[in-house]
Amino acid sequence: MSKRNKLQKFAELLTFPNVYENYNPKEPQLIGLNGAEVDLKDKWRSQHFQNDHPITLELACGRGEYTLDLARRYPEQNFIGVDVKGARIWKGAGIALEEKLDNVAFLRTRIEQIALFFEPGEVDEIWITFPDPFLRKSKANRRLTAPNFLNAYRKILKPGGFVHLKTDEPNLYEFSLEVLAEDPQVNILYQDDDIYAKVLPFPELETKTYYENMHLAEGKKIKYIRFTIH
Repeated sequence: MSKRNKLQKFAELLTFPNVYENYNPKEPQLIGLNGAEVDLKDKWRSQHFQNDHPITLELACGRGEYTLDLARRYPEQNFIGVDVKGARIWKGAGIALEEKLDNVAFLRTRIEQIALFFEPGEVDEIWITFPDPFLRKSKANRRLTAPNFLNAYRKILKPGGFVHLKTDEPNLYEFSLEVLAEDPQVNILYQDDDIYAKVLPFPELETKTYYENMHLAEGKKIKYIRFTIH
């Protein structure tokens, strides 16, 4: 993608009423429609969604394929896709507007900063779908199931809120199981290293992203973990 196209998409994001951006990772300030500063911490339901429905986050959402599909399946719930890549969010946010999915929003920020934008217990569920596995050991703390990220999720999830990991990467899957087993506040509810080898246990797993379809075409097995953080 050319730099010009990216800049055009970044400019268009400011005209999207379902996108909020954080330009300074050290400050909890969000920029919304037409560049206006907004404060949504503990106000996502009342100010953006204007309802009291549960909130689910998709972290490292990319184009927001899981966010969009879950929103179509569950119109009585709210969904927020989170990613740092504005050009990717532009795609998903545009589709949500075209389809008039009022239960969808997008947050452009670094996931390390997620606790800046939500109050304790404000989030009901978290989905982590095909994140970068950061296979080098020196980058293990950047994996989205590393202890530092679990601590961030712990701050915003309601007690007993679900976290879902869906990945094709066996190293990330095994790493995640090890980290979760070492955390006394984590309860692994379900794990499967080949979800499509049997009847799917949860309908939400039917959603397939662009990358998932690509991985399946390459013969890779899709893995899944569902857990809670108390």
